[in-house]
Amino acid sequence: MIMDSQDKRRDDQHQVTKNSHFLQALHHALDGIGEVLVRERNMRFHIFAAVLVLLFGLYLGIGRSDWIWITIAVAMVIMSEFVNTMVEAIVDLIVADTYHPLAKVAKDVAAGGVLVAVGTAVVIGGLIFYPYIF
Repeated sequence: MIMDSQDKRRDDQHQVTKNSHFLQALHHALDGIGEVLVRERNMRFHIFAAVLVLLFGLYLGIGRSDWIWITIAVAMVIMSEFVNTMVEAIVDLIVADTYHPLAKVAKDVAAGGVLVAVGTAVVIGGLIFYPYIF
């Protein structure tokens, strides 16, 4: 039996071509966010911490410029966790269940990037919240 291109598309539901419109791209982006939230315990912790910081900032009535810095710090941590998850997924795809020293380097450096982002966010939060608390 000969399959035409329409039959092949019905059999293979996985997209391997570029997105054809904005809504398709948006759907994939939202899938990615959902995937990180489901897969990564640390991302759920970062989101929880961000909500606490948001509530604390609202409670203390921090100023507009302080909100800008808090937003940048939170976004930096969340973006670094996205990058870390991407690196881990790509490395796991390439090396599967085998050990390679460069795979360790890639994963450790990505995790280190998250640690730097979190440390920076803590310093920014401390600098912002200190005057409101004391």
